[in-house]
Amino acid sequence: MTTAPDQHKPELDVSIVIPVYNEEAVLPQLFERLYPVLDSLERSYEVIFVDDGSRDHSAALLRKQYQARPDVTRVVCLRANAGQHAAILAGFEYTGGKAVITLDADLQNPPEEIVKLLAELDKGYDYVGTIRRKRRDSSWRHLASRAMNKLRERITNIHMTDQGCMLRAYDHDIISAILDSREAQTFIPALAYLYAGNPTEIVVEHEERAAGESKYHLFKLIHLNFDLMTGFSLMPLQVFSLVGIGIAIISFVFVIYLAVRRLIVGPEVEGVFTLFAIVFFLIGILLFGIGLLGEYVGRIYVQARGRPRFLIKAVLDKRTADKPDQPE
Repeated sequence: MTTAPDQHKPELDVSIVIPVYNEEAVLPQLFERLYPVLDSLERSYEVIFVDDGSRDHSAALLRKQYQARPDVTRVVCLRANAGQHAAILAGFEYTGGKAVITLDADLQNPPEEIVKLLAELDKGYDYVGTIRRKRRDSSWRHLASRAMNKLRERITNIHMTDQGCMLRAYDHDIISAILDSREAQTFIPALAYLYAGNPTEIVVEHEERAAGESKYHLFKLIHLNFDLMTGFSLMPLQVFSLVGIGIAIISFVFVIYLAVRRLIVGPEVEGVFTLFAIVFFLIGILLFGIGLLGEYVGRIYVQARGRPRFLIKAVLDKRTADKPDQPE
C-alpha cells in the first residue's frame, strides 16, 4: 500500500494539483504550457496529476509525462471516478509544497495565471480565490452559475464571487486543516475559506476549453450547490420551518373563515377547485420539504457509512519507497 509523504513538513515551494478525467485531447497542450511557466518561477515545485478513473488514454499520457519529468511530476491514479473534489483531496495527500495551487486540466484557467496567485500568497494571504475576468462558457451556464453564487452566499455566508473557478491557491496549513476534516462530501474552496485567516480574491483570465467537453452539466451543477448549501448551513431547514409555520397560520385562518361562511351562507360547491388548488400547493411545499430534509439525512447516511472518499490504484512518485503497479 502506498503511503503519502508527511504533510507537516513542506519540502518544496509550490505544489500544483490537477484532477484529470477523460482529458486525453487537451493534456499535450497542458504539458506544453504548464512546465515552462513553472520552470520560469525559479522556485522548487511539483505537479501532481490525479487521474480520476479516466476511460480514455489520459493515464497513459500522464505516465509518459512522468517518465519525461520524474523530478517534478507525480501521478496519482484512482481506481474509479470519485468526482473532482475527491480527486483533488487525493492530490492534497501527496503535496509537499508550502503553497498549493489547484488547476483544471482543460486550460480554461491559463497556467500563466499561476504567477499572480503566488504573488498574493507572498503578500501574506493564506487563501487566494479567483474571479474569471470574462467567462468563455455558454450563456446558460454563466447565468446558472451567477444565480447559484448569489443563493449560496446568502445561505452559507461564504463569500466567493466565483465559486466555479478551480484555479485557487492555498497555504500548506490550510491544506493540512482540510485533510484533517474527515467529511465524506465537501466543497474544497468553501471549506478553505472557513479555515482561512486572511483570504483574498483576484481577477484572472479565462479561456475557451482547449478540447473535449465540459464535465459539469446543469443537473450536476444543481446537485453540487445542494451539497454546498446543506454542507455549510442549516438555513434551508430553518427557512422551511418558518414557511411551514406561516402556511399553518394562514391555513388555520382560512379554515375558520370557511367554517363561519358555511354557518352563515350554507353549503357551497363553487369553491371546490379553489380548495384543490390550495391543497396541491400545500402538497408541493410538503414534498419540497421532504426532499430538503432528505438532503440532510443523506449527508448523515453517507458520513455514517464511513466509506473511503477515494481508492488509489497506483502512484508514480520518486519520493515513495515502494513502487506500485504502473497505470495502464
